[in-house]
Amino acid sequence: MALARTEALVRPIRPFEHHVLDFLAYLEFERGLSRNTLEAYRSDLLQFGHFLTRDSLDATTLGHAELARFLSQLTAGDPQRPPVAPATIQRKTACLRSFYRHLRREEIISHDPTADLRSPRKSQKLPQVLTRDEVAKLLAAPRGAQPAALRDRALLELMYACGLRASEAVDLTVGSVDLRVGVVRARGKGSKERLIPVGRQAVMAARTYLERGRPKLVGVREERHLFVNHRGNGLTRQGLYKIVQRHAASAGLAGRMSPHTLRHTFATHLLAGGCDLRSLQEMLGHADVATTQIYTHLSADRLKDVYFRAHPRAGAGAPPAD
Repeated sequence: MALARTEALVRPIRPFEHHVLDFLAYLEFERGLSRNTLEAYRSDLLQFGHFLTRDSLDATTLGHAELARFLSQLTAGDPQRPPVAPATIQRKTACLRSFYRHLRREEIISHDPTADLRSPRKSQKLPQVLTRDEVAKLLAAPRGAQPAALRDRALLELMYACGLRASEAVDLTVGSVDLRVGVVRARGKGSKERLIPVGRQAVMAARTYLERGRPKLVGVREERHLFVNHRGNGLTRQGLYKIVQRHAASAGLAGRMSPHTLRHTFATHLLAGGCDLRSLQEMLGHADVATTQIYTHLSADRLKDVYFRAHPRAGAGAPPAD
């Protein structure tokens, strides 16, 4: 009888993989994190699992020292792998903290080994943005009246007009765009929806694509996605990336941009034009205004560059140090 009571009090030992699956399910269904974030966390925990297996460690009993050793090995690299960038280490540290907080909540562990875990400070790298002239060249790159050209023009115009992420652009449906009112309903991280105004040029490009381009690409099939490939299926992120790179090369911007560059450019140009930070935060879909503030630094730097190039008494560079 005493043995039965003791066995009932002993929690069954579950493999690391089960804890990971429970954690990812919690992030998806209770926190509503995006597919991209879930995939990044899954990849980070898979790498952590290899470390545990190699060193015969148990995720539920290891301490701060073992976690610090795991991160330091990633930072140092080895002959087979280059050192991991500080920004990536910071993400992996955040993943481990979230994972162990989940285990603590579920009473699988009694002490959180990540409580004192430190990650390297991520350097704030200002994003690449295009000038107004460069944007004009890029948007003019898709030439002709072929269905693919009409699609590409509408895609680039909408991404710049609305500051869309690549995933948001490919997820747009025909019903997401109200050309009469001039708004786009984008579904961002965590499946959060937001409404973004659309300018006249983007509305015209999207209308032309819907009337003359998309019907020829889709044919008679049922397809809900706004942007489709040559087979009439919804455009993938890889397909979008190739479109952007192809037209960037045509505009003389090869190696200077990615799909996300249009989002950075959208934000920077709005701030330079007088948009307030809170409105920009809403349009970008940032949960925290601190994320949006990087564009204020970027705008200030661009203004200084313009000033020192243009003002006749400014000289060739920045002012001398005090």
